[in-house]
Order: sequence, then C-alpha cells, then structure tokens
Amino acid sequence: MKPVVTVEQMRAMDEAAQRHTPIETLAQRAGHSVAVELLRRLGGASGRRVVVVAGKGHNGGDGRIAADLLRRRGALVKVVDAGSRVAMDATLAADAVIDAAYGTGFRGEYVAPEASPLAFVIAVDIPSGVDGDTGIAHGLPMKADVTVTFAACKPGLFLADGPELSGEVVVADIGIDTTAATAWLMEDSDVTAGLPARPRNAHKWMSAVYVVAGSVEMGGAAALCSDGALHSGAGLVCLGVPGAFGARPSSSVAGGLAGVPREVVWGALPAEDWAKEVLANLGRYDALVVGPGLGRDQLTVESIRRLVELAPVPLVVDADGLAALGSLEEAKELIASRKAPCVLTPHDGELERLSGRKAPEDRLAHVLGVSKAIGAVVLSKGSTTVVASPGGEARLVTSGSPRLATPGTGDVLSGVIGAFLARGVDPLQAACLGAHVHGRAASLGHSEGFVAGDLPGLIAQWLSAARDGEI
Repeated sequence: MKPVVTVEQMRAMDEAAQRHTPIETLAQRAGHSVAVELLRRLGGASGRRVVVVAGKGHNGGDGRIAADLLRRRGALVKVVDAGSRVAMDATLAADAVIDAAYGTGFRGEYVAPEASPLAFVIAVDIPSGVDGDTGIAHGLPMKADVTVTFAACKPGLFLADGPELSGEVVVADIGIDTTAATAWLMEDSDVTAGLPARPRNAHKWMSAVYVVAGSVEMGGAAALCSDGALHSGAGLVCLGVPGAFGARPSSSVAGGLAGVPREVVWGALPAEDWAKEVLANLGRYDALVVGPGLGRDQLTVESIRRLVELAPVPLVVDADGLAALGSLEEAKELIASRKAPCVLTPHDGELERLSGRKAPEDRLAHVLGVSKAIGAVVLSKGSTTVVASPGGEARLVTSGSPRLATPGTGDVLSGVIGAFLARGVDPLQAACLGAHVHGRAASLGHSEGFVAGDLPGLIAQWLSAARDGEI
C-alpha cells in the first residue's frame, strides 16, 4: 500500500521534516525527482525544448530547480510565469511542459496555457488547479501525462477530476516521514500479503458463507452474490431465499433462481419471519451476506433489521439490506448491539440515504465521517472506491473499470467480501481487498459487452495468478 495524506496532514509532515532537514534540501530533492522523471520519459534532454510554467510559491520553486538540472543536461529550457501571455505562446512550441504553477495549497481558479498535443506534460505534486483533497478541478487545469507527487499520494489525485488530469502518478521519496498516514492506496501486492492461503488441512466448512438474497421473482442477485463468494475462496456457500421454501428450483423457474450455481447449498426460507430460520442455522458459518434482491416490503425490512442486530458472525450488508437500515441513527443503534463486525457497501445514492445528506465535495472525509458515526466499515463504490473504518483509517481502490458499470456487479462484490471475511480477514481489509480484486478481475474481461456473470470466473482467475506470482 502507498500512503495517502490530506493537504493538512502533508503540511504537518513537511513542517516536521524541516526540523532536521533544511527546506532548501527538500526543494532540491523535489526538483531533482521531477527532472529525473522527465529525462526518463523523454529518453534524454539534449536539444529538447522544455517549458516550465512556474508560480511564485514552493511548487514554482521545485519547477525552477528542475529547469536548472535539465539545462545542465542540454535541454533548451524556458521558465515562464504562470498566467502570463508568454506562457500561452511558449507551451505550444514545447516538446515537454513542466506544470509547476500551483500546488496543493492553491485556492481560486487557474486557466492553464495550452500545450502542444505532442508535448509530454509532467505535473509537480498535483496538476495546478486541482484540489489536493477533493480532486475537483477549479478553472481549466493542464492535463498531465505524469504527476510526480512528493512523499505520499494526495487524495485529489484519485478522486473527482483528479484521475483524468493527473495521468500516471509517481511518488518521489524526498525524505519526509509519512508513517502517520491514516489512508492508503491499494496495490496488487496487498492481495497476496493480506489474503491468507487456504491451509493444507482445509475442508468445505472452513470459510463457509451464508447468503440471504433474492426472491422468487428476483433471483439473479442471489445467484451472482453466491457465485462471487464461491469463486473468492469460500469453502461452502449456503443461499437462503425468502419465499422459496422447498426444493431447489428447476430451469423452468422464472426470476433467475435457476441460475444459482449447483455447488451452492440450497437453504430456502419462508416468506415471512425468515430471520429466525437464518439465525438458527448460522452456527457453522463464518460470515453472512444479506441484501441483494430481497425487496423492500415491511416484513422483509423487519427480518433484515433483526438479522443485522443479532447475527453473531461478520456481516456484509448490501442493496436492499442497506435500505432496511433506515436513518443513520437507526442503523447506528442496530449495529451498536452487534458482537461481530459489519461492512456496508453503498453506492452514491445509498450513501446519501444512509447519511441523510448529499455527499459534500470532500468524499474521503465524508465516508470517514459516516463510518465513524455508524460504527461499521463503509465501502463507498465508485470509479475510485473509498473504504473507511470507524477508527479513522481509510483505503482508496483505483482498480475499478467502466466494465463494472452494469447491473449485478455490486452483488458479486458483496459475495467476494463475504468470502474474504469468512477466510479470517479483518473487515476493513476484506472490504478493500474485495474491491481491488473485483476491479482487477474485470480488467481481464471483454472491453465491450461485459456482464456481471463474467466476473466470478475472472475473479478466480486473477486470484490464482496473484497467488502463483504471475501478477
């Protein structure tokens, strides 16, 4: 994992570093790292036309140091003041542009000069005009091919407009201690490090998951959630479908229940008061997933709420399960009585309903606040997924893909997280590893026409490759 720090946290870390390292030394290291990265990307500097758009602050100072180093390597370097007419003209003729106009402390709006479409653009710490905490672009920032950020990633590089404007993010170590970071960016290596291998003496009741999902009319969500758990290493998956009390459905049954994998144990439930049945059978299970496709009638809501309150195993609440929690205060009261951890997996609309307010610009702070208030791990789905724990830790997951913008992929994700919980992973780690694997697996699928049913097999494929050292 790579540390991610807010603008305020970075300022404090920078000040702490200056107690033993002069600011001039830190600036030299920052400027040098930008110059080295540009040289690597250009394959050399001799004769290359480089324009540095420099502001008056520390960011501009880093850019000017990079300019001096590039000149010594034979580059034809011009330093222009941010916002000047000269900047507009110079960048159009450059082979490379260093955006050192403004850093994370900038406030206001910035209209960047236009660069040649052929120019390589490298941003210093963050693209000028992008908010370091929220990722929101103010004005018209310059789109970078690479951003060299110092000491640690900033949230704004991965949220809102940040990913489109930052390009590839490179973290340069300039001698600032970031061990106090409370947020981290997930990487592939975290999966094998954080997900325990199944032991030699494993059996099917080890890492067993109980899924309560679907209905006679809406079985697709139940099938996808169960399949996601199976392909993520659950030893056994039992599916309980309210109202489908009886034999496993045949292929003639409508609603998608016929698509439930044959390896799933059929745990059909009565249409009403089914929480009692689930609670009576949870003894041999290591995790519970509740919500996908259950519906929102009053009797269903009551059963979900009872299960959330009383289930003695780690729990994932998704989709209709989230709707049943009610207001933030009601959800907090239910979860407070639990003895085992709980993971909530809302999309933006569900998070808004749960928190009782529209998400503010600072998404990371918002998700952390909701998690603390409600007492559960909260996974906020998005192109960058934010996962937060009640203790104030957070993870950013950037493996998401547009392929996942199709019905049912969230149901698969809840099954994956349930399987990871059952495998003994703590709730924050289970949620962020689940989201990372979910996104990385999707990248193996069709770029067009991808559907949720493709995901479970791809998850097993990606996990196996990671375990075998092929990723």
